[in-house]
Amino acid sequence: MTSPDTQRPRAGSDILRTALRRNVGAMAWGTVLMGLYQAGETAFPIALGLIVEHTMRHRSLGALGLSVAALAVIITTVSLSWRFGMRILQKANTTEAHRWRVRVAGAGLQPVARDVDLKSGEVLTIATEDADQTADIIEVVPLLISSLVAVLIAAVALGLADLRLGLLVIVGTVGILSVLSVMSRRIGSSTREQQARVARAGAKVADLIIGLRPLHGFGGNHAAFRSYRRVSTDAKQQSVTVARVGGVYAGTALALNAVLAAAVTLTAGWLAFEGRINIGELVMAVGLAQFIMEPLKLFSEMPKYVMIARASAERMALVLTAPPVTTPGRERPAEDADLEVDCVRHGTLRKVRFRVSAGEFVAVAAYQPRAAADLAAVLALNVPPDAYEGTVRVGGRDLADLAVEAVRERLLVNPYDGEIFAGTLRSNIDPTGTSRIVPEAVEASMLTDVVALHREGLDHAVRDRGANLSGGQRQRLSLARALAADTDVLVLRDPTTAVDAVTEQLIARGVAELRRGRTTLVITSSPALLDAADRVLVLDDGVVTAEDTHRGLLATDEQYRLAVTR
Repeated sequence: MTSPDTQRPRAGSDILRTALRRNVGAMAWGTVLMGLYQAGETAFPIALGLIVEHTMRHRSLGALGLSVAALAVIITTVSLSWRFGMRILQKANTTEAHRWRVRVAGAGLQPVARDVDLKSGEVLTIATEDADQTADIIEVVPLLISSLVAVLIAAVALGLADLRLGLLVIVGTVGILSVLSVMSRRIGSSTREQQARVARAGAKVADLIIGLRPLHGFGGNHAAFRSYRRVSTDAKQQSVTVARVGGVYAGTALALNAVLAAAVTLTAGWLAFEGRINIGELVMAVGLAQFIMEPLKLFSEMPKYVMIARASAERMALVLTAPPVTTPGRERPAEDADLEVDCVRHGTLRKVRFRVSAGEFVAVAAYQPRAAADLAAVLALNVPPDAYEGTVRVGGRDLADLAVEAVRERLLVNPYDGEIFAGTLRSNIDPTGTSRIVPEAVEASMLTDVVALHREGLDHAVRDRGANLSGGQRQRLSLARALAADTDVLVLRDPTTAVDAVTEQLIARGVAELRRGRTTLVITSSPALLDAADRVLVLDDGVVTAEDTHRGLLATDEQYRLAVTR
């Protein structure tokens, strides 16, 4: 049997049902306490009317004291039931929102990407705002039921005084909800569009932050900012539309509730004038007419919150129900740590074929940067095996047949623009805290000067995205993390483009020494790394056109010499 935590929701309505089913106990207690609160609120004007009538008839000090005690019990009940009821509901709400945030974040961080047309900024918005708004359904339902309890008690109490007053409350409530349910649909559609536009604006911000330095480099920052301004303006305009629709909804609800309260008050006054209800019943009717405004307002707002929760749940379903881009296999690589690319055709690659034997250090000199990026994407499983022709084998087995987790354990492809996280140098180099070669990785990546520069050493604080590090320091930190992972097969792409020639030479020697006996593939144009490799493959126009040592190619291949000599 599948638990709610692992069961995949099929649509927004399924997500809402899962949230409700998972919190049925808290909602039941919350409904009881909030119903008790609303019953106590309703009982106050009823008790006040009875006290007035009783006091006027008997004029007894004892009766007055008993009445005051009864009012004290009602007030205490109202206060305690509200406090504990909302505490239960808000705790369940917060917990449920956390569960959905984890679910959405987990879906976004799975090794196999999901086939969903959303950027990371949009997924972030869904994992935060939409998760919170979806969890609000846990509070909405108990409040809706408790408000209904209050309206029904008021209708019954007024009906006992005079049937016409009770019918007026019931008919008026039905009419108000009918009008507002129609208006709430507009709120739901407007909210969905607003959430989508805000998410797109968030995604644009994330893209700008990531690419800010390159944008400044070629002067494209102004055009990028104008692009963001357009997206942000769209989001602002839609937010204004939602606020306008919400304002109309709230104003209409308030006006209709006020009309109903006024109608009850005037009708009660007319009935008292005609002598059909007594003074106590008139006091009760006027008190209930004033009190009923609150539960009616709450009751009339519930359709809006339900539509917002449903819109948010449907956006979460975009992520949670999206199928994986590819269906990974279940096998594990063999113990042989070799890497083979067999007739791969993808993007600019045209039947690329080569093999890196276990323990070998091989460099690929790609004349076209796009080809280097395509090769790295294929090896990193960013491109599903069924999306390209040919085969990639790790340990003699096809990537398509291997479990993604098993591939990640044996093969690491360090990205060209590796992310740096807020934390410390140590936590960025060894996120799991299990690496046994952190000092060696720091030494090989020439990060030693950064460590020595600060009294805290490896515990020196790093800001988000490495904002307090230079470009070269961030690149060396990313390289140190890749080396510290100590995987059987390591693929590096341009790991030294942001460092000077002397540091590059030292890094090349350090990487070759640290990876001795481990399978390593470096996609680079660095003469130092090319010279440190056991052999060099020349990738030109999408195919491997030459293979030799770096010095052998310098002596025999004029095009290679011109391409890699600095």
